[in-house]
Amino acid sequence: MKVSRERMAENRDRILDVASRLFREKGFDAVSVSEVMKAAGLTHGGFYGHFGSKDDLVAETIGHVLSRSDGGGLDLRAYLADYLAPRHRDNPAAGCPTAGLAADIRHQTPAARAAMTAGLRSQIECVAKALPDIKAEDRRRAAIGSWAAMVGAVILARAIDDRALSDEVLEQTRAWIEATLDPASAK
Repeated sequence: MKVSRERMAENRDRILDVASRLFREKGFDAVSVSEVMKAAGLTHGGFYGHFGSKDDLVAETIGHVLSRSDGGGLDLRAYLADYLAPRHRDNPAAGCPTAGLAADIRHQTPAARAAMTAGLRSQIECVAKALPDIKAEDRRRAAIGSWAAMVGAVILARAIDDRALSDEVLEQTRAWIEATLDPASAK
C-alpha cells in the first residue's frame, strides 16, 4: 500500500520525536532502530524509507530537536527557573537535548556533530536575544557563559547520587547566572 507524502512526513516527524526522546533517555548506543520504530508505532522495515542508516537517524534527530525554537521573546529568568529545576534534571527524555546528548556526540559522525554545532549556535543566539540589558559587545560572551553553565549544571546534577548536592548545583548555578547578568540584583 502506497503512503501519501503527507503521511510520510508525519511518520518521519514521529520517528524523529521518538528517537529524540529515547536517545536523551538512554544514549545513542543503547537505542536500536527496531526500538525507535516500535515506539513510533511503525515497522522496522519502514525505517529505510526515511533514513539510510542509524547514523543518519542520529544526525537528523539532533537537527530536528535543536531546531524547534527561534528564541523570540524568551524570558531568561523564567527559563533559568525551569531549566535549572529538579523536574528537568529528573526527566532527561523530555529535557534539553544538549544536556542529554552533548557528552556522547563526540563519538558520532561528522554529520551528527555538525547538527549539534548548528544547534549550539542557535541556542547561543536565543540566549543572546534574551539579554537586551547587556551591552552588545558583551552579549555573546554572556550568552555562551550562561548557556555553558546551564547545560553543565544539568549534566553534573544528573551524574551524582547526592540529591542535596544535585539540588545545590542547580540552585547555585541559577543564582550565579542571575547575579552575573544583573549584578545589582545579587543577594
